[in-house]
Amino acid sequence: MMVLETVNLEMDGPVATIYLNRPAKKNAMNPQMHRDMNQALDTIEAAGNIKAVVVTGVGDSFSAGMDLEECFLQPFDDPQLFYRTNLVALNWFKRLKAFPAVTIAKVNGFAFGGGLLVTGLCDLAVTSETALFGLSEINFGIFPAGGATWAATHNLPRKQALYYILTGDTMTGQQAQEYGLVNKAVPADQLDAETDRIVRKIVKKNPITLELAKQVYERTTTMDLPTAIDYDQAKLWELSRLSGNEWVNVALKQFEKRAYQPGLSTYDRAEAKS
Repeated sequence: MMVLETVNLEMDGPVATIYLNRPAKKNAMNPQMHRDMNQALDTIEAAGNIKAVVVTGVGDSFSAGMDLEECFLQPFDDPQLFYRTNLVALNWFKRLKAFPAVTIAKVNGFAFGGGLLVTGLCDLAVTSETALFGLSEINFGIFPAGGATWAATHNLPRKQALYYILTGDTMTGQQAQEYGLVNKAVPADQLDAETDRIVRKIVKKNPITLELAKQVYERTTTMDLPTAIDYDQAKLWELSRLSGNEWVNVALKQFEKRAYQPGLSTYDRAEAKS
């Protein structure tokens, strides 16, 4: 395990787990955590074999959001320092959104402001039913920024997004599942098992396919259908080239032999590696 000042990173085969580690501050994100998160992402990318990245919190919180004193109050009177302090945060938020591996938020407690943002930036999310989510920025006089409004508008229906942005009210993990912010809400004692279940599914897949599938999803959300089809066909040829036509030479050949049912399971990639 790599232990940084505010973040721990564990890598086990194709899985990396990032632990936000300021439990005494409810894992609030201070400048050091932003630097540590960039370093953790650097390390994961350099490893070159990670398919799934789980982000979670140490203690009873996922993250209470930005550390209001260290990120805002203390540097505010120095415009350049304020800009540099928060640019580090904005950089890793953008990196997480576009990360090559599949990112999974495992929300184990409070997820306010930046905590909700990170949940929304991850590709998938699992939460305990009793976790609390919120956008509390309106309660101290601003609107959710740094990507937090984007996370709400892209993960919640319009009325729900505006409700939580404008009132500062909280939602439970169960409500977060109902509104689409997370994939699953489970009892707290099942959070690890449910996250592991999803991770096990992800790591069986072709990593090139995982990365390109994410790219196709993100790009085609802004395209009309003809443009989207042109784009996904080009990416399909890219996938074939980069993976040695694995989907035909291995996956469909196994299907031809009725070795598996694509609707129920994935193909055995051992043949592709041999």
